[in-house]
Amino acid sequence: MFIIAEKVNVITTSINAAMKARDKKPIQDMVGLQLEGNPDAIDINLGPATKGGPELMEWMVGTVEEVTDLPLSLDTMNMDAMEAGLKAAKNPTIMNSISFVKERMERLIPMALQYNAKVVGLCTSEAGVPRDENERVENGYNLMMAFDEAGIKHDDYWIDPIVLPIGVAQDQVNALRKATKMFSELPEPPHMICGLSNVTNRCGLTPENASLVNRIYLAVLMGYGMDAAIVDPNDEKLMAVAKKESPEYEYALIAEGIKEGELDLSDPVQLAVHKTVKLFREETLFAASYLEL
Repeated sequence: MFIIAEKVNVITTSINAAMKARDKKPIQDMVGLQLEGNPDAIDINLGPATKGGPELMEWMVGTVEEVTDLPLSLDTMNMDAMEAGLKAAKNPTIMNSISFVKERMERLIPMALQYNAKVVGLCTSEAGVPRDENERVENGYNLMMAFDEAGIKHDDYWIDPIVLPIGVAQDQVNALRKATKMFSELPEPPHMICGLSNVTNRCGLTPENASLVNRIYLAVLMGYGMDAAIVDPNDEKLMAVAKKESPEYEYALIAEGIKEGELDLSDPVQLAVHKTVKLFREETLFAASYLEL
């Protein structure tokens, strides 16, 4: 499992303030904290970056590279900012992301090749977020064909089927689960990635239960071939699942039906996994108190 650390993100209040003030210390401290979790890459998420995006991305890349030589995942909708980051980077880079939108594909695919960047293909299109698993696979497959035709090697891109919050889009959480399975059944399955913590964004869950949902969802997706994720590398229980070193990983595969076996529902841990997987399959409706039902 390839782990991209998620916390250098414009939506984090302290990081946002540091970006605006061009204050390196909070950003470098956050990178240092994440390095304790042994990620494989560091995400730099500027979001839209509509104002001063190129200069900010160049500064952010330099700031982060002062404290790590890990690959950098550059995450922004601003294509000028993306190019500025790729041009400035000394570390290996990942372009996050290229969607199935003509304008972005025409500019970003050549850019990825020019700067020797790996690529995340996001399964959105001109129509926006896909409605179901079929649209996810259609958009993702079209991206795969475009990458292959352009000369981006199979091992140099991931497909992102898009995680949405379970509290407002439970059907989309199920659709992603199904799409991941469908991608895994292609003759040459793609590498796959997701922004995992989106699944529990603003869902009213306690931090402990949000971590549970995150890691059990990751386990199910891993069972269908997901081999990369943008996550909190300091969540030790989550990282244990990512490394397949937690019994929760095996329990999730059994609950999903990927692995043969039966869960012992008298065991609180196995019962919690069972209830959580039922949410992903829409066999129970989501509520923040779902574990108590």
